[in-house]
Amino acid sequence: MPEKQHDEREIATQIKNKKLVRERRRQIVDAAVKLFIQNGYHKTTTRALAKETGLSIGSLYEYISTKDDVLYLVGIAIHSEVEQGVKDALARSSQSKDALAEVIREYFLVCNRMSDHVLLMYQVTHFLPEKWQKKVLEAELRITNLFIEAMKKLRKSGKLPNLDDQTLLLIGHNISVMGHTWAFRRWYFAKYLTIDQYIAQQTKFIKRFLEEEK
Repeated sequence: MPEKQHDEREIATQIKNKKLVRERRRQIVDAAVKLFIQNGYHKTTTRALAKETGLSIGSLYEYISTKDDVLYLVGIAIHSEVEQGVKDALARSSQSKDALAEVIREYFLVCNRMSDHVLLMYQVTHFLPEKWQKKVLEAELRITNLFIEAMKKLRKSGKLPNLDDQTLLLIGHNISVMGHTWAFRRWYFAKYLTIDQYIAQQTKFIKRFLEEEK
């Protein structure tokens, strides 16, 4: 699995208390998602963002330098939570008869909790400077790699069929997209399915494909 090469530490800050920086930046991220969706990225001012977070403009700039930094932090917040969720699921998988289902479930639940964040990133990533775009896309691929590497481990332990690496790569990308699809289409799916039902149906779909590939 590729080592994590970047995170919110890419954004400069003069604050030495790392815990406080994480807490404030998460506060800024959650406020930004609300405002960006409500008013649009370009129409949301840093003054409005400061007001929403309860910080002064001066305090806000102790944690970010530009509005682009905030958008980057939104992407990192999504990927960090997914990474932690999938790793937690893998840690529990030794107790599970269906370890892949455990991983899929954890990922989909994160996508459900952060559906506004996911939707926002797809809408506005192209507004980011090229440097940040590249890093967000790298983080996205790193998440997909978590699924691929998880399946390789499960294959090695005999919990998955002996599928070739190319097939596992495609399945990994499919899992990633399926999680995001709930965020995109939640406005429709939620009329007919709970998140648990969606997870069950999509997991069944993936497992059926795996069985066909035996």
